[in-house]
Amino acid sequence: MAPLATPPHRTGLLVIQPLKKRHCVECGTGPLALLVLEEGAPRCLDCADLGHLVFLPRGDTALTRRSREGSALSTVVVRFNRRRSRYERQGVLVEEAALARAEERCLADAEARRRRRARDARRREAEDLRFTDAFAREIRRLFPGCPAERARAIAAHASVRGSGRVGRSAAGRALSEAAVTAAVRAAVRHTDTPYDQLLMSGVPRYEARRRIAASVEARLWEWRDELTARA
Repeated sequence: MAPLATPPHRTGLLVIQPLKKRHCVECGTGPLALLVLEEGAPRCLDCADLGHLVFLPRGDTALTRRSREGSALSTVVVRFNRRRSRYERQGVLVEEAALARAEERCLADAEARRRRRARDARRREAEDLRFTDAFAREIRRLFPGCPAERARAIAAHASVRGSGRVGRSAAGRALSEAAVTAAVRAAVRHTDTPYDQLLMSGVPRYEARRRIAASVEARLWEWRDELTARA
């Protein structure tokens, strides 16, 4: 079996490309292409609150550096090399907007331009516009105070086909209240609270969630209020 001991690293978060089939101990998703070890147990990126990040392979030092500089939350991705008996860096996970900004600064690099066009094409092919519209309408039904543009952004992010995010789960495709609420809660957590900064500063995930829980619930309560929608 591939080792699951936490690999040594200097600072920050760490994501592993497993050599063997692993499943998330929290939601059961698997086999996982990427996982996070918490107390020796594998968790998927969504359960580790990293599902909104995109993978940037190693190879372009300038693009990697600029992406990490512009990303509020980022992590190194490693894989175990059996022959050398050590973990080796494969790339990083960064925020998509930070990667796009970094690529803008690297447009002189033909490879960066090719990578951006390929990613844009994959995103266009993956997006199911009708499902995204339905997801956004359900957000607005459950949270009438949520701004229409914000609901659309949350729906688009959660429902990207092949992403493994909550919108593409069985419950998400069925537009269950629990799945839609989970997508909205995750968006509020990452966008409207200092949650990402807490993780980057080394605060454990569960403690970071505890600290921002009241703020998240206050925003959800505000968006559920019909009066807010009419204001």
